Amino acid sequence: MARFGDGLAVDADLVRAAEAAAIAARTPLRGVRPDLACVFVCGSDPDQVEAAMHRAASVLRARTVIGCSASGVIGAAQGVEATSSVSVWAAVLPGVRVRAFHLEVIRTPNGMAILGLPEGEDADEVAVLVADPYSFPADGFVEQANDALALPLVGGMATGTRGPGSTRLLIDGRVVDRGAVGVVLGGPVGAQAMVSQGCRPVGPAMTVTASEGNLLLELAGTPAIQKLEQIMSTLSTDDQALASAGLQVGVAMDEYAEEHERGDFLVRGILGLDKARDAIAIGDVVPVGRTVRFQVRDAASADDDLRAMLISLRREFTAVEGALLFSCNGRGSNLFTSADHDVLAMRQGLSTSGIAGFFASGEIGPVGGRNHLHGFSASVLVFGSPRPDNEDGDGG
Repeated sequence: MARFGDGLAVDADLVRAAEAAAIAARTPLRGVRPDLACVFVCGSDPDQVEAAMHRAASVLRARTVIGCSASGVIGAAQGVEATSSVSVWAAVLPGVRVRAFHLEVIRTPNGMAILGLPEGEDADEVAVLVADPYSFPADGFVEQANDALALPLVGGMATGTRGPGSTRLLIDGRVVDRGAVGVVLGGPVGAQAMVSQGCRPVGPAMTVTASEGNLLLELAGTPAIQKLEQIMSTLSTDDQALASAGLQVGVAMDEYAEEHERGDFLVRGILGLDKARDAIAIGDVVPVGRTVRFQVRDAASADDDLRAMLISLRREFTAVEGALLFSCNGRGSNLFTSADHDVLAMRQGLSTSGIAGFFASGEIGPVGGRNHLHGFSASVLVFGSPRPDNEDGDGG
């Protein structure tokens, strides 16, 4: 008997698709009731999305079910974008405690507060979170969760096709239209979380010698825009084209490493140039003294980075049995030749099936030991039999 199953169905009738996908996900389990199931639905009508979620949950009969609406879904070795479809993932997790939660944001005299976060337990290993981008401050929550949960956090931002109010989130028997839902897994989970950011570094590593908020003022003692222009002039024609289309900045996670190469950075976007101050605005706050390096992203770099991550993950397990995959909606057919790319690479690199997920509008996962909200990434949670010397690793 397999412990993980996945199913995907494409059908204009979302309820019918949900039933088919749920049956496919349960089939490998051979009648064993799932401890956890995830349901991801792509559809234009929120009411139909909600009906599909309820139908999938009723067919699955899992002890805990979470899910969300999405712009595309992943499962059964394929990715489907902007098409009426449902993907389902089912897992048997012997001895694992699964605690579901629904997070809601309320206003208080002192600002915003988030309710619903479960209290931590010593046996907790990893958490999964899917959130509505219109009603939930994911970036701030993920940062605070590094201390509040002190666990690897994996997941993504859901999508409602009609804007605010159209996102649907599933938690057990309820469908809600705001906040975030998720689970905390504790005990012998046997899981590892990791993020492929899909970039490669260009130019030299540089020390930030002056900054203010999210503005890089000086890099290696040179005004930031001047330094950028110097580096651009040294790049190949192809890399200059990639940089012009969407240059990124990588912030080194380990200041004491002798070299900083691909995988050593937290990648953040460049928001714009402040020419009056010769400064570069980026999507993070980087203090003086940190090491940064410019990054570019293309299909080849993203493919190489994902496959390198999978090799690293595979070494952590004697056997991989299943995985959740949260892939950016800027990847898929927008980056590769096919929406199937990430899930096929995972099935091949991890030698497993039982992989499902969705195309997210922001991905959550750990880099350098801390959780972050990412863009253009693939965040994964892999389940299996860890090697004995890795039983205390992330998601352990």
